[in-house]
Amino acid sequence: MKQALLVIDAQQELIEGNASEAAVYNKEGLLQNINMVIEKAKHAEASIVFVRDVDVSEGKGVGFEVHSAINVPKDAKVFDKQATNAFYNTPLLSYLKDENIGHLVLMGCKTEHCIDTALRFATVSGFDVTLVEDGHSTSDSEVLKAEQIISHHNKVLHGHYNVDHFSVVRKTDEDLFAPIHDNYRSE
Repeated sequence: MKQALLVIDAQQELIEGNASEAAVYNKEGLLQNINMVIEKAKHAEASIVFVRDVDVSEGKGVGFEVHSAINVPKDAKVFDKQATNAFYNTPLLSYLKDENIGHLVLMGCKTEHCIDTALRFATVSGFDVTLVEDGHSTSDSEVLKAEQIISHHNKVLHGHYNVDHFSVVRKTDEDLFAPIHDNYRSE
């Protein structure tokens, strides 16, 4: 089965914050883990895809770009989006289908928005998804601390099941490109 690493909204201004938005929780750890998983993806010969949100930094300049500390491979695909859903009105789904991708490893920002939405959409679109437990982040909301939001999503999205395809949550140091979804499928 072909695989892809999907890194969503790992953009300079979104991760670092700005005058009106706080930086994401554990940004240094997030950046380190994204780079580690990029190396794993290259070793596994998985496609590497970045999605950028045009709402970040008004869709231009350094703040809009993938974070400068992330080692973006030259052959990585980059798609821009306007909605919370990385698949909405973008060529992402067509690209993944054309490449015969069956398994997505998912990382990026923000947990309760674009990560949650992409994972749920992917499972109903024919993909098994591995969410990297320590590879997504957000900032505090008015109700919950970022760490609580991340923990909650890691719990509810592990085993998220949409009949044929589902998600599992695994840590950066696991063999993320050796999918374990079949271990949970009923015969």
